Amino acid sequence: MNAQVDVVTPDAQRCKSYYTATLNQETNYPRLQGQVSVDVVIIGGGFTGVASAVELAERGLKVAIVEAKKIGWGATGRNGGQVTGSLSGDGAMRKQMRNKLGSEVDDFIWGLRWRGHEIIKKRIEKYSIACDLKYGHLHAAYKPAHMDDLKADYEEAVRRGMGDEVTLLDRSAVRNHLDSDLYHGAIKNMRNMHLHPLNLCIGEAKAAESLGALIFEHSEVLEIIHGDKPAVVTAEGRIDAKQVLLAGDVYHQLEPKKLKGMIFPAMGGIVTTEPLGELADQINPHDLAVYDCRFVLDYFRLTADKRLLFGGGANYSGRDSRDIAAELRPGIEQTFPKLKGVDIDFQWSCAMGIVINRIPQLGKLSDNVWYCQGYSGHGIATTHIMGEVMANALTGSLEKFDTFAGCSHIKVPFGDVLGNPMLAVGMWYYQLLEKLR
Repeated sequence: MNAQVDVVTPDAQRCKSYYTATLNQETNYPRLQGQVSVDVVIIGGGFTGVASAVELAERGLKVAIVEAKKIGWGATGRNGGQVTGSLSGDGAMRKQMRNKLGSEVDDFIWGLRWRGHEIIKKRIEKYSIACDLKYGHLHAAYKPAHMDDLKADYEEAVRRGMGDEVTLLDRSAVRNHLDSDLYHGAIKNMRNMHLHPLNLCIGEAKAAESLGALIFEHSEVLEIIHGDKPAVVTAEGRIDAKQVLLAGDVYHQLEPKKLKGMIFPAMGGIVTTEPLGELADQINPHDLAVYDCRFVLDYFRLTADKRLLFGGGANYSGRDSRDIAAELRPGIEQTFPKLKGVDIDFQWSCAMGIVINRIPQLGKLSDNVWYCQGYSGHGIATTHIMGEVMANALTGSLEKFDTFAGCSHIKVPFGDVLGNPMLAVGMWYYQLLEKLR
C-alpha cells in the first residue's frame, strides 16, 4: 500500500496522519466574525492554549480561543503520543533556578516531571475523554554506556517513592518485553502513559466549551493590541479582553520584536504501519511505549488498532523531509526484524518548537499580554503543566511563572537565518559525543 503523504497546503484542514484518520469527532468551530468581549483571549488552539482555557474556565473566567487552522492542527495533533516524566532542559533549569529556589530546586523539578500526568489523568476522567489512554513505558539503553544514567534515574525514582512503579531491566529482561535485540537495558515505568493526542486535545476543547469558552477556528490573528484594553484582531473580527495569552509556539509570526530568534522549528517524522494483528502482541506483548537514550532518538508504541507508530530523527534545518517512510523504515526493521517489508499506511511530519537551552519560555510582552512556548519535543505533559502555571499567573498566583520567567534565554540575531543552522551544528556535536560514549 502506498503511504498517504502529508502535503499541507495553506487551506488544508488537517494533515493526513493516523490521528486524523481516527478522530472521534472532527471540530467545526466558527470563524471569528464581529466583536467579542471576554476576560482572557488565548491565541493558539494546541495543548498550551486549550489546557490553559480549561484551567481558566474552571475558575469561572470567560475565555476565548482563536486558532488560525483547526484545534490541534500543529504539533499537538501530530506527536508521538507519549506522556513521560522527561523534562527537556532540566539541567539548565537546575542551574538557572537554583538562585531563586536554593536547595528546593531539585524537589521543584521532580514535581514538574509528574504534574502533567496528574492533570491529564484527572481531566480525562472528569470529562470522559476517549483518547486510547494506556500505561507503561520503557526508557531503553541503545548502548551499554547508557545504563549508568538509567541506573541513576532508577535509584532517584525509588528514593522518591516510585519503587512500585519502576523496574530496572537488564538486556534479557528487555527481550521479554520487546521482540528486539537492540537494547542493553531499560527503565520500565508504569506511571508514564501513552495516548491519542489529537483526540485528547479535541476532548479538552469540548470540555472548555462546556464551561463557556468560545472557540474560533480558521481565524488567524493579525495583530495584538496592547494597552489598558488589549485585544486581538483577525481579518473578520476582534476580541477585546482583560488579558491576552499568546500560546502559538513555533507556528506564529506575532510579536517579532520580542520573540523572534527565541524558538526554532525542527521537523520530526512519524509513520504508522498497517494493522499488525497478532504480530503486534509478539513484538510488544506488554503494549509499552518506548524511546531510547540517544540525543536524537527513536520512539514507538502500538496504537489502539495494533499498528506500530514509529518516530525518529529530527531535521534541525527547519525544512521538511521528502520521504519520511523511507527514512524511518530502516529503524523499524532494525528494531523489529519481523517487520521487514511491512506496509506503511501513514506518514507525516511534526514541527517541534526548539529552544536553545531547552527551558520552556514564559514571559510578558506588556502588562496584560503573556506568552508561553517552547517544549523542545516534550510537549504533552509540559503543555499541561504550563497551562496550569499560566492560569495561576493570570489569576494572580505568580510564583511558578516568575520562576520560569526569570530564566535567561539566548536570542539569536536574524532569527531563523542563524537559529536553525546553530541548532543543526549543536545536534551534530551532541551526536558526535554520543558516538564516542
